[in-house]
Amino acid sequence: MSEILKEKVLKAQAEGSIAGLYVLEGEAQETLTEERDLIAFYANILDLALENLTNTLEAARTMEMSEVEDFATLRALYEYAMEHYSAGKNRDASALFEILAGLTEDERFKTAMNAHKIGADAGINLEMFIATIGDVDATQAAGTFYISEFRPEAKSAMERGSAS
Repeated sequence: MSEILKEKVLKAQAEGSIAGLYVLEGEAQETLTEERDLIAFYANILDLALENLTNTLEAARTMEMSEVEDFATLRALYEYAMEHYSAGKNRDASALFEILAGLTEDERFKTAMNAHKIGADAGINLEMFIATIGDVDATQAAGTFYISEFRPEAKSAMERGSAS
């Protein structure tokens, strides 16, 4: 790791700024040649996110998508949940999606996390979830960091499921 990048990372860590670390993400990916260094970089983000989660739960507050650090924390926790989902750890992923849905009042995010949870609970692997439930093109157009758009047939099934 270059000394300049190292100083920036240490400063962001000292400030407890997940958003600051995400700003450095591109530079880290270009600069860090050792996989273990890149893994350590993302581990720092996750550590801060888990700390923020603990603080949020202890304070009995919800996270606001409009707050930079809350947004970055939700993103980091979502990526963590998706890692579990990708690894076939559906139970763990489902629990994380449930926690994420309860962390914010943002209805779009809550709905998306509940859809993820339904998929994981149904035993649908991540690839199948993306191929049959999530609408990746619409999600990219929406500009969200999470799968936020769903195929029409999946929406209908989810609505029927929540009505029963």
